[in-house]
Amino acid sequence: MTKRSEDEVSTEEFPSRLSTPPSPSAPRFLFDVEGVRYEAVREVEVRSNGEKLLKVERRVADGVLAGLSLVRRIASPSTYMMRKRMIEEVQLAFRLNHPNIAQVFHMQVDEEEDAPYAIMEYVGGPSLETLVCAALVRGQPLSEGFGLYVGAEVADALHYAHTLTSEKGVPLGIVHRDVSPRHIALGLHGEVKVLDFGSAFSLLVGREESPENLLRGDVAYASPEYLRKEGLTPRSDVFSLGVLLVEVLTSKHLFEVRDVPVVAKESRFVAESQPSLPLQQMQALMEAFNPDVVEKAVGHLSQDIKAVLHTALRRNPEERFATAADMRDALRGVAHAELREPYGRAEAAKEAARVVSEGGVLRDLVEFGEAGIYPDGLEKHELGLPKKE
Repeated sequence: MTKRSEDEVSTEEFPSRLSTPPSPSAPRFLFDVEGVRYEAVREVEVRSNGEKLLKVERRVADGVLAGLSLVRRIASPSTYMMRKRMIEEVQLAFRLNHPNIAQVFHMQVDEEEDAPYAIMEYVGGPSLETLVCAALVRGQPLSEGFGLYVGAEVADALHYAHTLTSEKGVPLGIVHRDVSPRHIALGLHGEVKVLDFGSAFSLLVGREESPENLLRGDVAYASPEYLRKEGLTPRSDVFSLGVLLVEVLTSKHLFEVRDVPVVAKESRFVAESQPSLPLQQMQALMEAFNPDVVEKAVGHLSQDIKAVLHTALRRNPEERFATAADMRDALRGVAHAELREPYGRAEAAKEAARVVSEGGVLRDLVEFGEAGIYPDGLEKHELGLPKKE
């Protein structure tokens, strides 16, 4: 499941209940969970495929507003084993309780539809994907301070997940395996949240794992070993975080597929969702990947930042940071040594608002894929930014 940075619920599966757009004066009831009433109050977007996204409020006794949550319908699996795996993935996400991880609170099954819904923590700010897109459009990458701060916060969250144990002290072996800009978001006060641990890999005993030929997550940020379907370790997430930080700090993706010819042969792997870069070309690029590729992308950055990225982006997992905590400490060390002023939540919130605003001014002048400059549902008016008169 994918967590968005607005409180929304996909409603394409229940048009009879939501045939007209809801509004704050005419909210639409969804369901009750433990005495809390969930109501859709605003239609945010109608996508090209007909899917509707609605803002959702939580109300407790006597209609008192308890806040906002993300309520998202999960596609109902077609087989028993797929349904079992889906439930286990949500249960795995329940275990994660860290300030830099967007928490999953409940899974609710609508009895009328026999449809599962996940209720998640609200994150009020933009995704990193939106910020990278806006920075690209305005012609200036996000700052080194921003990259160091976000990278360290994400690494801290990943280390927590990597080292989580069961109630009996048995390591759960969690690996996110989809660390990408789409799954990192900023809260309204600049706090960093890692999203979508629902598709994480885990060694949880008895867990129904994904089929061997299924690649989950965006392969554009996948580690070499994952693209080869070899064993996943915390170092796989370290590599993905390195790819993400290159994009944040340069406004360019580490891998350029335009120079790679389209491979005609069929791959034995199947991507779960449409990747942002072609799977077979990514596999070809990874076979030729070496430190020169990294240096070409980050050569203009400071020596200390380059050293961190080079270590994170080694093709051989054993040559990377041993843990995400090691990468976190290295990023914070660079920030302490290089930044003139401390950089934290307040600075990140201010920079994010400025970048989105500056990119938004140009969003009608620049073509940026089918969805425009910003990803679906993350246009300027939804990020709490002031509207022009």
